[in-house]
Amino acid sequence: MSASPLYQTYARSELAFERGDGVWLTTVDGRRFLDCAAGIAVNSLGHSHPHLVEALKTQAEKLWHVSNVYTIPGQEKLGQRLIDATFADRVFFTNSGAEANEAAIKTARKYFHAKGEGERYQLITFEGAFHGRTLATIAAGGQEKYLEGFGPKTPGFVQVPFGDLDAVKAAIGPETAGIFVEPVQGEGGINVLPTETLRALREICDENGLLLVLDEIQSGVGRTGKFFAYEWAGITPDIMSVAKGIGGGFPFGACLATEEAASGMVAGTHGTTYGGNPLAMAVGNAVLDVLLAEGFLEEVQRKGLLMKQKLAALVDTHPAVFEEVRGKGLHIGLKCNVPNAEVLAEMRANGLLSVAAGENVLRIMPPLTISDEEIEEAVLRIEKAAIAVEEKAAKGAAE
Repeated sequence: MSASPLYQTYARSELAFERGDGVWLTTVDGRRFLDCAAGIAVNSLGHSHPHLVEALKTQAEKLWHVSNVYTIPGQEKLGQRLIDATFADRVFFTNSGAEANEAAIKTARKYFHAKGEGERYQLITFEGAFHGRTLATIAAGGQEKYLEGFGPKTPGFVQVPFGDLDAVKAAIGPETAGIFVEPVQGEGGINVLPTETLRALREICDENGLLLVLDEIQSGVGRTGKFFAYEWAGITPDIMSVAKGIGGGFPFGACLATEEAASGMVAGTHGTTYGGNPLAMAVGNAVLDVLLAEGFLEEVQRKGLLMKQKLAALVDTHPAVFEEVRGKGLHIGLKCNVPNAEVLAEMRANGLLSVAAGENVLRIMPPLTISDEEIEEAVLRIEKAAIAVEEKAAKGAAE
């Protein structure tokens, strides 16, 4: 077999999927898997959702791409719907989450530059964060494993311990533009920022004339049971990045901002070739049709609680394997007492997909459309994986 023509930047599994239906994926050789990874919180409405499929097919027969030189009606519609459902007054559509974060960073910096305070360009970020893979967003995340080998760290970011309000206050200086934070650290291990901490960050920004910038790329679009996770705290940000679930599997993102925060982003200050193309906008509008329908988000909250309760029971019965359950809604983390890679392998052997995160955590993030019966099946398969890990440990100890 010849070597792959691809960059060797992924430690890929041998699994290759051919089709999906709801929460189920089928490999090219016919094996079925219950998907509790959802493309890393991307397939918000599952695989092959009929409303999304129809929206994409219909648009594909009309128009794929023009340019942002022209008015794109789908952008106007989706942008207005996002504004109506959030804090925002302005929306910029991107191709990805990392680009949404780049737009958020640029918006924050440009806001102060336009006010004649160009020296204020730094954002305070948090240890354990993940904001993307561009040079600016790896600097914002500050994790050495992502920074190594790419030259000097892009300036403009100061990391403090996650949720440490005293450290945040101490980091504020004449160059500070704002605070940049994930309400729930996904890659970092499903670390939920306490409600009172998020409220305190809003107060700190207000007291110091700073912008609160939220990265809701993974925690947003219904994942926690609210449209966006900031709603749980009863506050609003000034700028917010969105991606993953908003496309339901179609790649696009968005940067949302208040009128004030976006005031510096005038014609010529930012742009994109593909961002907000008609295909993406058709799918995005279809996602919101389902997600914002009456009762949908309440069901996510109910199902999230059900799944967490069942997983908590697994922690109690398999303490050698699992330490705790974290998260909110269907944004759940299982902290492991054995290497999470071992548990992940056994999950796959039992036909269930998950994805690893920091702090030895496994992310359980099924499509938001998962049924109660499928939750039961998922937990059963996770328990089978735990038993297999225990049996191998016992066998190893006996030998």
